[in-house]
Amino acid sequence: MDNYVNLIKLSVGSESVDSLAAWQDSYRLRFDDHLPRHITRMWPKREAEILNGGSIYWVIKGVVQCRQRILRLDEVTGQDGIRRCAIVLDPEIHRTQGAQKRPFQGWRYLKPEDSPPDLPKERAQDDTLPDELNRALAEIGVL
Repeated sequence: MDNYVNLIKLSVGSESVDSLAAWQDSYRLRFDDHLPRHITRMWPKREAEILNGGSIYWVIKGVVQCRQRILRLDEVTGQDGIRRCAIVLDPEIHRTQGAQKRPFQGWRYLKPEDSPPDLPKERAQDDTLPDELNRALAEIGVL
């Protein structure tokens, strides 16, 4: 998987990784395959690179906190007749080292070398730091 690219997206409305997981657990039941997905207006032009091992990195409360592997991109048509892209995700959420991220709209490409590393499995269930402390540590590069 040498030639891949990730996506990065704000998880609007999520208070924590746990709240993102809880929302996905209820939302994914709407689909036959029960896989979580994020539906977006724009179809990624770099689809082949994304599907070659890419993940979506979630920004929660201004900090990249986790990622999910992207399984496929499905075309969906909304009730308004507009074609959209469903980014279908692996249900397993991998917590990452915190990385400060300013607000942006939509999703962006994220190079693997710019992606925060996963936390070791034994740290994945650590108590979550308060938002303000998490942001401050990410800002100075400690997380």
